[in-house]
Amino acid sequence: MKTIYLDNAATSFPKPEAMLSAMTAYQRNVGANPGRSGHGLSIDAGRIICEARESLALLFHVEDPLRIVLTKNSTEALNIALQGGLRPGDHVITSGMEHNSVMRPLRFLEGRGVELSVVPCSPRGEMDPEDLKKVLRKNTRIVVVTHASNVTGTILPVEAIGELLQDRPDVMFCVDAAQTAGALPIDVEKMNIDLLAFTGHKSLFGPQGTGGLYIREGLDQRIAPLMMGGTGSRSEFEEQPEFMPDRYESGTPNTIGIAGLGAGVSFVLEQTVEAVRAREEELASRFLAGLQDLRDEVILYGPQDASRQTAVVSFNIKNVTSSDAADYFEEQRGILCRPGLHCAPSAHRTIGTFPRGTVRFSFGFFNTQQEVDDACEALRELVKRKGKPGS
Repeated sequence: MKTIYLDNAATSFPKPEAMLSAMTAYQRNVGANPGRSGHGLSIDAGRIICEARESLALLFHVEDPLRIVLTKNSTEALNIALQGGLRPGDHVITSGMEHNSVMRPLRFLEGRGVELSVVPCSPRGEMDPEDLKKVLRKNTRIVVVTHASNVTGTILPVEAIGELLQDRPDVMFCVDAAQTAGALPIDVEKMNIDLLAFTGHKSLFGPQGTGGLYIREGLDQRIAPLMMGGTGSRSEFEEQPEFMPDRYESGTPNTIGIAGLGAGVSFVLEQTVEAVRAREEELASRFLAGLQDLRDEVILYGPQDASRQTAVVSFNIKNVTSSDAADYFEEQRGILCRPGLHCAPSAHRTIGTFPRGTVRFSFGFFNTQQEVDDACEALRELVKRKGKPGS
């Protein structure tokens, strides 16, 4: 039985061969610590990091690559932005569709005097920017929203929110692009994004343990670093450097991972984000169309429109738990997916699936139309079997 991987929202698989080659080449031929020595291999390691940063800047339309801080994931990036940028008495706004990488830092900060407003979303996960406008205050310091839900794939109106905040330069606009970096076009200038948190191991096709945070020029002094220590720069001083990106990049970096990330981003740039988006939209649309005859038994969540969501589809089968469904898909059909709450209880409350959760199929660039058809057939099969004795 062949394996069909439909868990790309958790981490993309497989990865481009170029990513594996870049990581192997670094470890075999370079292996040195960037910025910690002056010899040739250390310089080569620093060049690998520099080139990855430049590729990310090109992808996100960032003018200065040094505005991109490299982190181990989007969670670290969001914690830098939120814990570093909020103080007791500040007000922060978020949406009802957030992942715990946003909600847990915010709940932590709320317990320490930060005021929090959560803008409700529709049962399909959609948000009206006007609802956000209503809760803006004089002491609002950050608006943080996901670009697209990891539960329903719903794409939030990031550009409209950025436009709404243009006349509030005191408010930093932070976007969680964990689900969209590499999968949807992102232009930080056009979208008026001040802080962009992203992970490397999903649609950027890099390895796990990589990610980053874009910080708009002039805002770094408003955001304290989470961690301080050796940066390989200004070693004569015991105070943390104030300049980007060293202010936020203490300790030996994950150079082998960043080598892979750089190669993954180059792959996206070669394919173009538009081509990646078109392929994933086609796969999601095919899957949604394939379920039309099952709508009496299969409950779909989110927009149910591939043009308004990423290639993430959440559903439940009547009278079947999400975990039982996922077990069936893997054991009987070789389909790997994710059941449950997806680390996003707020989103599940919004769409009415808490605490039950959903089954999530998340398609990726390397999935095929045949795999989509096989997934639809597996659903039909489970619906037929569920009412039989012993099923």
